[in-house]
Amino acid sequence: MTSHPIPTLDGKDSFAAYRADPAGTPRAAVIVIQEIFGVNAGIRGKCDRLAEQGYLALAPDLFWRIEPGIVLDPDVPEEMQRGLDLMGRFDQALAIEDIEATIRAARPLVSGGKVGAIGFCLGGRLAYLTAARTDVDATVGYYGVGIDELVDEAKAIAHPLMLHIAGADHFVSPETQAAMHAGLDDHPKVTLHDYPGEDHGFATERGKRRSDAAAEFADTRTAAFLAEALG
Repeated sequence: MTSHPIPTLDGKDSFAAYRADPAGTPRAAVIVIQEIFGVNAGIRGKCDRLAEQGYLALAPDLFWRIEPGIVLDPDVPEEMQRGLDLMGRFDQALAIEDIEATIRAARPLVSGGKVGAIGFCLGGRLAYLTAARTDVDATVGYYGVGIDELVDEAKAIAHPLMLHIAGADHFVSPETQAAMHAGLDDHPKVTLHDYPGEDHGFATERGKRRSDAAAEFADTRTAAFLAEALG
């Protein structure tokens, strides 16, 4: 588990990504897209778990343009608020460029093989945009916010996308969830899974937001999805 430098698309700068390597030859690479709390212990834990499953995992620091190395604990109210404040300063279009740069950096690390992505919260929204705007081979989004505003981008999704929806998400209303289903259920590459009664953050790797049974169920679905899509 190390820090790995990622060149920006224009080659004029670079940013760090947490890297977790499997014991043997990686079966593929997976980009882990952070929440609003930076590449914290939970996101690093997601990378470590993916490495245990045989993937090379990279979690890029998407807040580097604001301040490199931000790490927050959502269970601390002041740090939760700082994460929300950072969202107001965050450029999502540039974040997609940084994710694309991470995908490009990952492919040579797996000998030109496949690259997937998994995102959580803010990262769930960015995972959807990654599926629509990059050549990523498969994508998973957990409780992404504001995806109902982005359904028009679905026409550009060419590779498999799975979205996990928290039924009692206090950031994603029932109306928003219904709009996601209305806009995406018929897409041949998109699969939506609902988790009734679960709140935002239910699949976090650690902390008070985690709901063990639902998290394990969603992660089992994700593992099967990635195994089929990435090998």
